[in-house]
Amino acid sequence: MQIYIFFFKRATMTKILLVEHSKSVRNNLRERLEFEGIATDIANDGAAAAELCRAGNFDLMLIDDIEPLPEAEIPMIVLSTTNSLDGAIDALHKGAIDFITRPIDMNRLLTTIRRTTATDGDRETTRRSAATPRHVRRSAAHSSTTIEPIVGDSEAIRQVRRLIDKVAPSEARILVTGENGTGKELVARWLHAKSRRAEQPFVEINCAAIPSELIESELFGHERGAFTSAIKQRKGKFEQANGGTLFMDEIGDMSAAAQAKVLRALQERKISRVGSDRDIEVDVRIIAATNKNLREEIAAGRFREDLYHRLSVIIIGVPPLRERRGDIPLLVEHFIEQISQEEGVAPKPIEKCALERLTMLDWSGNVRELRNVVERLMVLSGDTITLDDIEQYCQ
Repeated sequence: MQIYIFFFKRATMTKILLVEHSKSVRNNLRERLEFEGIATDIANDGAAAAELCRAGNFDLMLIDDIEPLPEAEIPMIVLSTTNSLDGAIDALHKGAIDFITRPIDMNRLLTTIRRTTATDGDRETTRRSAATPRHVRRSAAHSSTTIEPIVGDSEAIRQVRRLIDKVAPSEARILVTGENGTGKELVARWLHAKSRRAEQPFVEINCAAIPSELIESELFGHERGAFTSAIKQRKGKFEQANGGTLFMDEIGDMSAAAQAKVLRALQERKISRVGSDRDIEVDVRIIAATNKNLREEIAAGRFREDLYHRLSVIIIGVPPLRERRGDIPLLVEHFIEQISQEEGVAPKPIEKCALERLTMLDWSGNVRELRNVVERLMVLSGDTITLDDIEQYCQ
């Protein structure tokens, strides 16, 4: 089975070119993507897709690792049939933004697609910076005006904004906690934007998205020849973030060996690349995030208590959407305006009863899920978003 998906720009919406030799998989993928409001076309084979890629200006490539990975100028998501260490290393070095093993986790795939094509804001910048993986990307702009606002007027969300304002100018390490989709990354970006390091790099690494065998190389870099696929020296994320902020997302998924090395880096402000015994001094502010209860992970022996205390000088808890339902109307209004601007269409009004129904739904995916639903409604509803639309497209 071979899959190619190429994203390219349209004035109104993201459009995908899909090549899949299995008819059933092709139809399932196309149906799911179109349900998510993503227009999808089909190419007959990889050669036709490659020709279209050369002729077009694409945002994203999704490709099976059965095929040799191209030295592309656009971001890639690799769908792997095996959990191959060499394959993962090669993919990451060639600029892959994610490495997903089969069976495909569609939630993870869609999250990566949306974060790459929409959340970054400047898609052209994302395309040009494909050599840096999306889950360890450096911020393209340091001005706080480029960051999405933290929307809401509930006391819980006002407290989050107050904490950001209070602790951002300090050098204290911060642990951001909360369920998936609550906006932990957004909090980290505001902490950086309001800090004294705002004009320096903001580097992100998703500890859950990288195989445990690769995490040390991604964090600390490696020397040429350190392992089979290490064909050249490579700086890790600590070095890339030197002088700025390193955002370590899903820190609770980090291996024990990597935890020990991160602890040493925090204690001594030094790192050493894989395959080297030379210490390199680094000046990095750490912001970590997790959706796990780290005290429970400590009790279970899966997370170091000493590292927890190093990371959690300040703890900012981001509330789930069900605990701030009063913010949902504001978020819906914000997303309608945002999506309208991105797609080049007029905002759609929403009936009061439809908005009330949205506030009653169980948002297990939190703000991220709400945005996806609003985008779906913008695509599939008529001139006005009605209660019938909510019942039809939000269940």
